[in-house]
Amino acid sequence: MSQDNQHTGCLSLNDLKTAVDSGAVTTVLLAVPNMLGQLKGKRLDARGFLQTITKQTQDGAKAGAEMCTYVLATDVDMEPLEGFELAGWETGFGDFGVVPDLATIRRLPYMPGTVLLHADALHHSGLPIDAAPRTMLRTQIDRLKDLGWDVKVGLESEFMLYHGTAQQAHAAGYRALEPVAPHNLDYALDHPVELTDFFDDLENVLHGAGTPVEAVKTEGAAGQIEVTFPYGDALAACDAYTVYKHAVKHLGGRHTMTPTFMASPRTDLGSGLHLHLSLWRDGRNAFAIPQEGDLPETMQEAMAGLLSVLPHLTPLLAPHINSYKRFRPRSFAPTQFTWGRDNRGCTIRVTGHGDGAHLENRLPGADANPYLALAASLAAIHHGLTDRPELPPQTRGDAYQVAGGLHVPVDLGEALADFRSSKIALDAFGPTVVRHYANAARHEIRWHRHRVTDTERERGFLRA
Repeated sequence: MSQDNQHTGCLSLNDLKTAVDSGAVTTVLLAVPNMLGQLKGKRLDARGFLQTITKQTQDGAKAGAEMCTYVLATDVDMEPLEGFELAGWETGFGDFGVVPDLATIRRLPYMPGTVLLHADALHHSGLPIDAAPRTMLRTQIDRLKDLGWDVKVGLESEFMLYHGTAQQAHAAGYRALEPVAPHNLDYALDHPVELTDFFDDLENVLHGAGTPVEAVKTEGAAGQIEVTFPYGDALAACDAYTVYKHAVKHLGGRHTMTPTFMASPRTDLGSGLHLHLSLWRDGRNAFAIPQEGDLPETMQEAMAGLLSVLPHLTPLLAPHINSYKRFRPRSFAPTQFTWGRDNRGCTIRVTGHGDGAHLENRLPGADANPYLALAASLAAIHHGLTDRPELPPQTRGDAYQVAGGLHVPVDLGEALADFRSSKIALDAFGPTVVRHYANAARHEIRWHRHRVTDTERERGFLRA
């Protein structure tokens, strides 16, 4: 992956003031990533926003706005849930402070006159909310920085794209959807005209939003798309990813198409969110592989940490019931915690060459929150560097035929049992965060527990 750091769509605060004065920008979207990695927030008048920022700068205040605490303590339906310490009926679902990150001002070319700012969530005391995804990632970045390491990240995203609007898909019960490509167009360059138009639009708006892509391709399933992003700063990579998902859904509507980032939108299909990672010190890649081919000690320690810790943190990388239906043999998603050199069947893949060598974590699905998946990965690497667990043997050949390996959890319930009782999770994130995300997983499991599915009816309606 390249190290292109050109962000032509990003603005300084002075740039924003100029754009607002000229009338080019009228609206500010102030957004906090929620537990699912979705952008939640408010539309603000741009002039009023600037006045507030100016006053805060003069007064030394921190909070720029407020949002209800349940934004960080809810499910996909935005239901007020019980059992969270951060929010609940017993606390009246109060507000938390929202502090804009002024380094994240970016234009949204698909929404003329609008800029987006990512923001951080604070308690009224001014302290960060530990369970907020941006806070969790920043904490793990800082822990590695304390060891002298900088983190660089590249994200590789897969999603499915179907014909028709989201409203039409909903009316059809999300059944019998028609992919935008008629068959497998993996690595194809002769796409249908409507798909080429979508790609052109997506690439243009992402470049204009300071979120340029490295590559776009059709993947191995009909209608499956893969987008890779340039290598760079970890927090910026996740911020950019949330803009990308926002843009994909917005442009899908314009093109009468519906994207889905489900990990497994149908039984024989999986979409991933692969994390490409390396550690740097003094401008040098610690994972660089010399010509003789021996893996650097730091890379081996990082891999050992990932393989020993990720089994305890899986709910942060696979948060839904559906997430676990992607982990099937010969699916290009891992089924065991293994590592290999350029082996796409493994959880951890050693990839790249020379100074560009790095690790690819293939466990997260398309439904993963990038902040949480990356935070979990960095916590695992920290453990590897400090506790130095033993690195298992390299997997050679078919990773799905490994005997005696540690299997990926079969479902969210199994993953939750490891997570909530894990000393490693507690040491990395603290008890408040572990309880918060364990509670979220319990609610997800309970929601599904008594629901009757279409497949159950198909299998048992006439044969029970």
